[in-house]
This record gives sequence, structure tokens and C-alpha cells, in this order.
Amino acid sequence: MSAEVAALRLGTTVAGAAARMWLGGRRREQERHLPVEELARVRVPGVKFSRSVKRQFEQIADAVFDRLEPFLEHEFKALEESGRQTVIDAVCDTLAAADLSDDALLAADAQPAELIRRIARAVPPPVGLGEAESSLYERLFTECVEYYVRIVRSLPVFEERAAAELLVRTSTLGGEVTRILERLPDRSLFAPDGTDQDTAFRRRYLELVSDSLDEVELFRRASDRAAAQVRLSVAYVSMRATGDDNAWRRTARPLPTLRADMSDWEERPGAGGAGMRVEAALRNAARVLLRGEAGSGKTTLLRWLAVTAARGAFAGELAEWNGLTPVFVKLREYSGRTLPTPEAMLDGVAAPLTGIMPRGWVERQLDGGRVLLLIDGVDELLDRERRAVRDWLRRLLATYPDTRVVVTSRPAAAGVDWLRREDFGALHLDRMTPPDLAAFVRQWHQAVRELGDELPCAVEELPQYEQSLLVSLKDRAHLQSLAGTPLLAAMLCAMHLNRGRHLPRDRMELYRSALHTLVHDRDAERNVPSAMDSALGLGDKLILLRDLAWRLSDNNRSEIALDQAAVHVAARLRALRHLDPLDGEQVLRHLRDRSGILRSPAQGRLDFVHRTFQEYLAAEEAAEEDRMGNLVGRAHLDLWRETVVLAAGHANARQREELLGGILDRAEAEPRHARTLRLVAASCQETLPSVPEGLAARLEEAVARLLPARRETDPPALAAVGPRLLRWLPRSGAGLTAKAAARTVETAALVGGEEALDVLEGFTGDTREEVTNALDEAWNYFDAEVYAERVLSRLPLEKCRLTLTHSAQWRAVQGWQTVTDLTVVYPFPRLADLTGLRSLVDLRLYSQRGACDPGELRSLPALRYLALIGYTELRGLEGIGDLEQLRVLSLGVQNVARLDGLRMGPQLSHLTLWDVNGSTDLTRLADWPQLRYVQLMTSETCLPAGLTAVAARPGIRLILHGVDVAAWLADPGFVPPRVRHLDLYDCLLPEDPAALDFPGVRLVVR
Repeated sequence: MSAEVAALRLGTTVAGAAARMWLGGRRREQERHLPVEELARVRVPGVKFSRSVKRQFEQIADAVFDRLEPFLEHEFKALEESGRQTVIDAVCDTLAAADLSDDALLAADAQPAELIRRIARAVPPPVGLGEAESSLYERLFTECVEYYVRIVRSLPVFEERAAAELLVRTSTLGGEVTRILERLPDRSLFAPDGTDQDTAFRRRYLELVSDSLDEVELFRRASDRAAAQVRLSVAYVSMRATGDDNAWRRTARPLPTLRADMSDWEERPGAGGAGMRVEAALRNAARVLLRGEAGSGKTTLLRWLAVTAARGAFAGELAEWNGLTPVFVKLREYSGRTLPTPEAMLDGVAAPLTGIMPRGWVERQLDGGRVLLLIDGVDELLDRERRAVRDWLRRLLATYPDTRVVVTSRPAAAGVDWLRREDFGALHLDRMTPPDLAAFVRQWHQAVRELGDELPCAVEELPQYEQSLLVSLKDRAHLQSLAGTPLLAAMLCAMHLNRGRHLPRDRMELYRSALHTLVHDRDAERNVPSAMDSALGLGDKLILLRDLAWRLSDNNRSEIALDQAAVHVAARLRALRHLDPLDGEQVLRHLRDRSGILRSPAQGRLDFVHRTFQEYLAAEEAAEEDRMGNLVGRAHLDLWRETVVLAAGHANARQREELLGGILDRAEAEPRHARTLRLVAASCQETLPSVPEGLAARLEEAVARLLPARRETDPPALAAVGPRLLRWLPRSGAGLTAKAAARTVETAALVGGEEALDVLEGFTGDTREEVTNALDEAWNYFDAEVYAERVLSRLPLEKCRLTLTHSAQWRAVQGWQTVTDLTVVYPFPRLADLTGLRSLVDLRLYSQRGACDPGELRSLPALRYLALIGYTELRGLEGIGDLEQLRVLSLGVQNVARLDGLRMGPQLSHLTLWDVNGSTDLTRLADWPQLRYVQLMTSETCLPAGLTAVAARPGIRLILHGVDVAAWLADPGFVPPRVRHLDLYDCLLPEDPAALDFPGVRLVVR
């Protein structure tokens, strides 16, 4: 039976029942069982009026059909043919057996619900129906009785003596009844009470979501004041994500590095090496498992998605998501409970509204594909509960397949394949890059403005706090390395705010705070079920983690097999006598899933998420177990350097004497390792709470013997000592060789900070090229404007090279008229902006993007050397001919097929073309007699057109890189070259070397 046939039968049944009640009257019971056509013939005078009544009730039947057919079309999909027939028969039989007389209607006060109850008591229910069939029967029967009552209540009282007059007035009876039915709520299985209240409820629900989820805590531990709630929509910063397509995602752990230069802090469109913005990654994904380490911003992202969806404020990549209804489910609220049915999904966010929610509202949203389902925290459930989440999701999405879903978890709790069968793609939230971190700091300080008087400083001082923190992050590599996640970055922001623009120079406190937050405090504050279920306190967890860290370091490893680690944990647990017996494997799994500092980089393997955490904990274990002698013996090993330095901070006074004294004793006794050992001893001063009196002089002597820096490896090694090294550095280049002075400049730059700038200022009077080049390179490590004012402005710029690595440097020097030598290694947006530097002699731009017109440089009269290289489209090549002093030209011609428009100035003698390919036509180069040097750099092995014409020029030096020389020699138009020199680098050569014997040509092959 089709939906169309079923709806027509039900419509006819309802309309017939109404006609019989209207026409039959109270006194003629037998007539009410006649067919409508026969009853109309008996009760209505005249053939014409009888046929009119019949047409009116047929129209009423059609109106009922129109209401029921779409619903049946949907519901019949889930039933077999026999089930459909059985349900329709049951509804029609019940209506036939029911007392639908006017007396019954009056007894029910003409209320559909009361009439249904009376019929249910009087008529036996159908037998043999399954669960789905019974449910459909009840819905259809209720709907039909509702229509019947509405129809009958709309009919005028039928009186036979006035039938003709009445029927004239009711000639449009069918149309009126149709309009009455159309005004009824659009009920279905998903709308048992209609949909007329849906819009109003959705509006109130979205307002509640927009308000209640638009808040974020700015970090609780540093200060109660800094823990106040602020608007998430203000504080949110977009994160980066990468596809998590492989079964296991082995990523390099972040390692502490020397200072990044300032160019790393500038966002560059199209820069490689970083994931895409998470909004772009989500755009075309209907089902996403979003994984990320502790504190990586998973929950914050879901809350932002919910708030933005509620406001319909998505832009850019996610604009198509506007109109979706967000449903935010925190899984930790269902630990130990049954996962929510659709109607219960709103309880966590919209509990105040669920009492007035129209029945079936959530199901209707789901069925219409209008829901953005945001499920947070698979990892926060107990192990045994996570499988139920997957089964729950599978059932939900099988019923409502058009629902958009984002599920979050830490990687250890849900592998990339965890929801693969449910057609989920996997994304991984990446660590913040320096530009991300800078954006986070700016947004954090913008958000805390809302705290007003609750702040520990005046609101107008926040820009100074923001700038101060950014300077600290840029100057101190360990801070930047630590602040790779929003959680730890927020910790630093709050600590900096509450300490009056100061962070401890001692890394020990920072690492301690980070570990306590990740390992225990955050889960405890949020009452995470999988954490509350553990019998371990913070101290117990740290003991176990220290033991693992030491075992890894002791064996010079960065990871360990999970089963082997479980054995170690079990052994350590047996020593914790205050605890009841615990299973080592379960405890290890808990630490991996919830501590935030362990992860599985590959299946069956375990490591620390950050090398620093392993080193800090191993160092603490060494101090706890008094293993100073062990550390002394390994102090010369690079892998142990950080552990030794951090152990000095954990050690007590006696242990510090043993550690530092032993290292310095080894330096005296072992010349081979003396320099390394002295560097390690000097570096320990960073973490020492105090220097033992007997060791102070020995440390001073050790540092003095390391200076000045001379070798290429000295600056990074010395800079690792930290800011304390600066007090021993020379304050000028007097008495130093040029190389030693340049290395000293490099060392100070790598240390960074205000005191380093004081040191560098002392070298501005040294005009030796090595020194001025070092001062130029040091610019990358400091604020561009400050460094330009304090250092570069004191240099003889007419003799120095300036290198720009980011746009802030250009803003600092764009008005300097004495600059003669400028190199730009980032995409410079407008060549015309350079024309103000009229003294320029040498200009090199190595990373150009987009359209580039060299003609814009024609107002630089002194320009002799020009390089325009990058993925650029060169335009206006004829303008190069206006540079009359130009002698050397380098052009990137990747997007230039023909050089017909290129004009040469009278002085141009050296030409280099980069990214030459097989479509590049070089014929035009043969027209310039002044060329003496031509170099061609191919992007891949190829034979550019017109090479023979260029090689026919006598007297020039032709240098070819990556050219298919064998194909050139075999070309029908080949003519032996007449150049003075021919240099072939990485070219494809003919098999016979004699083929390269060209008379009068000096050949070099490399």
C-alpha cells in the first residue's frame, strides 16, 4: 500500500463519518450507516443539491488527504507492506466501531482528547501490531479523530425543512473545512502537538545558548581575580588543525630552542609548515572527531561554535553553517548515567527552558538536518563508558543521518579510527605557532578589560601588560616553548597580570605550575569523572611520573613500550604503602589519558608530550633519590644538559655542592670535555636559588675561560647560559678580532632582553664588515623599532647591509635616506614604497608574491644591483631599461613565458634568471650586446627555448644549472656555442663526453 492510497482511504473514512453524523440526525440511527452518496440522496432534496453535498465532502476528504499523505510518505519507509496495510485497516476499523454520534461528541465537550479517551475505553485495541506499527496506529488514530471533531464543529446544524436554503449557503463548505484544517498545527510523528510554537521556542533557546555559553574562565590558579568569567566571543582565538588521517600520528615533540627571530611572530599568508585554520578544516566535514592534547582548546572551540551558531554569525569558511541549531552535550555530565535521548540533550545548557519545549522539537530539528551536535569530552568518561558513547552515536546518526557532529577527545582516549565506521573524519588541534600565541595574548588582554575594577591593575594599563608579556615571550625561548597550548598560555597571562608585569626568571616555578595544572588541578576543579574515580593524589601522580621520566632518561630514550611502562608503574605503586593495591596497567592508562603530559606517539608506545616535562621530572627524581653523582658523570652529554640544569634547581644545598663541584672538577681533569662542562656549570646558575659561597669564585673563573666567543658553535652554546652571561660579555669590539666581536654580538642577540641591547649598543662604533653584518642579523631578535633606534641608527648605513625579515622592520626604517644596501626576505607588498630610499644602490627581494612591476623602481637613480625573485608575475619589464645605472639583474621568471618586453639599460652586463622552465623563451637575450654574464637557474631539468641563440653570443660567460644539455645537442637547430666560458652545474649531459668539446670555449662541468 502506498502512502497516497492510505491517505486517500483515511480521508474518505473521516469525511464519510462526518457526513453521516451531519446528515443522519439523532432520530435515524440506521441512516448513519449508509454510504455518503446514498445518505445524501435520501436526506437532501433534489439531484443537484444531493450531488453538491457529495462534492463538498469529497473536497473535505481531499483536505484530510493533503494533511496525512506527507506524513505517511515518511513513516511508511520503516514498515513492510503488510505492516502498512494492517495499520490502516486498524484505524479504519476503530473509526467504524467508534461512537461518533452527536451525543458522543457532546458528552466529550467536543474536545478531541476526551473523545479519544472515550473511544479507547469502548473499542478494543487492535491486536497483532508490532511496536512500530502500534506507534503509527496511535498517531494516525489521534490525528483522524482531531480532524473529525474539527470538521463536525465547523458544520452548521442540518435541518431537513430548510435544507435547500442551507445548502445554498454552504456551497463552499469543503473549502472552508480545508482552510480550518490548514490552520491546525502541522502534526506528525515528530510533531505530536504541532509545530506552531517551534519558531518561538527556537528563538528563546538560541538566546539562552548565546548567553550561557558565551563565557570562558581565564585561568583559576594564579589568582581568584584572574579566574573571573569573560565573554568567549571576545577571548576566542582561531586555532590550527591538521588532518589526522593515519592510524597513529607520530609527531615531533616540541623541544626547547634558542630564541626564535621576530619574523617567526608575523603571520604570513600561505606560509608552509602549519596546519589550516580549524574553521576551514571543518567547512566541508559533516562528522568530525576533533582530537587534541590537554588544554589545546577543544572545549573552547565547541562553545564558540555553539555561540556563533546561535547568533547566526558564522562568516567565511563556515558561513553555510548559519541557520543550524547548536546542541552542546558535555559527556562528563553523563558519567554513571544513561546517555541522553534527543529531548534530554538540552538539559545541560537549556534546563530552564525544557519544561516549555514543544514535544518532539529536538527530533524535528534532527530530522530536518538542522542540528549542529557538539559532543565534548570522550576522554573525560571512564574507560568502560566510552564504548557506550560510540554505540549511542551510531544509533543516533542512523536515525538522523543529516546531522552535523563534532566530537572532542584527547588522542589517548580515542584513536583516529575510533569513529571511522560512523564516517567521521579526524582532525588534530596543533600547538600554537608564534603568530597564534601573539594573537592569543592580545585577545586575552582584550577580554580581561571586561573585569574592570576586579583587575589588579587599571584598565588603561593593559596595553603595557600585553606588550610586556609579548616581549618576554619573544626574549625567552622556554616561555614560548611552554606556552604552546591555550591553557598554558592563559596560565602565563594570568601569572604575568597578577605579578605586576613580571614573570619569574626562574623556570622552575613555571614548570611546577604547569605540571600541577595539567596533572591534577584542572580535572579536580572541573570534577571530571575519570579523574575523580582515581585514588591517586597529586603527590602520588608526580611520584609515578618522576619514576617514568628518570627511567626514560637513564636509558637515553624518549619513549617506552606501554607494557614495559606498566610494569614500572606497578613496581612503584607497591612502594606507596598508603594506597590500596592498584593495577599498574590501569593506573598508567589513567595517567596517559588524564595527566596531560603523557601520550601515545604510536600504537603500544608512550612518551611525554613535551621534552621539558621529562627533563624536569627526571631532574626532580634525581634530587629525591640523591643521584647527583650520576648526573656529574653525564654532564658532558648534550642529551643530559637540561636535566642537569634543572636538577640544580631541585637540589638541596649539599647536593648543589656535589653537583657543581663535581662538574667543575671534571672540567679540570678532562680537557676534551672542559668547555662543555664549564658551559653546563655556568648554565646551572639560572635555576640555582643561591650559589654556595665556595663555588662562586670557581663559577666566575669557568665563565671567564669561555669568553670571548670565537667558534661558530660558541654563540648558541653560550647563550644557553642565560641572561647572567651578559655581565661577563665585552662591551665593545676593542681588543677583539673581527670574528670574536661578531660572535659576541651574535651571543648577546641570542640571549636577548634589555641588558643584551645595552651590550649591542657598545659595538655600534665598530665598522668592520663582519661586525656590522652581525649587528644587522641581530635585528631579527629584537623589537624592530627599538633596535633600529638604539643600534642601527648609530651605524654608518652607507656602508652597511640591512636585511628585512618582516614588515615591522620596514616600518622602522622606511624613512632612512642613507640606506644603500637593502635585502628583503619576506613578500614585500608594494615596490613603489621603496622609491623613497633614493640612495639605494643594491636592492634584493627574494620572496615576492603576486604581481610585481619593476618599472615602479625607475625613480631610484643610483640602483646598480636588483634582484626580484619569488613566486611572482612580472609586469612592466620594459621599465627596467629606465634604470640607467643598473649593472646586475636577477629575475624570477617562473610565470614569464616570453621575455619580449624586457629592456636593458646601457650599463647592464650581468643577468641571472631563476626558475627557468621548458616554456621560457630566451631568444630575446641575444639582442643585448652589453651582456657579459648570463646565468640560467631551472626549476627542474629542462631545455628552455632559444638557448642556442644565447650561446651563439661570443665573449660572454654562460652558466647553466639543471639544463638538459643532451637534448640541446640533439636539437635540429643546435649550433655549437661561441661563448667564452660555459659552466654546467647539475645538467643532464650526453653519454659521450667528447660531444662537449666546443672549439674556443672554456668548459667547466660540476
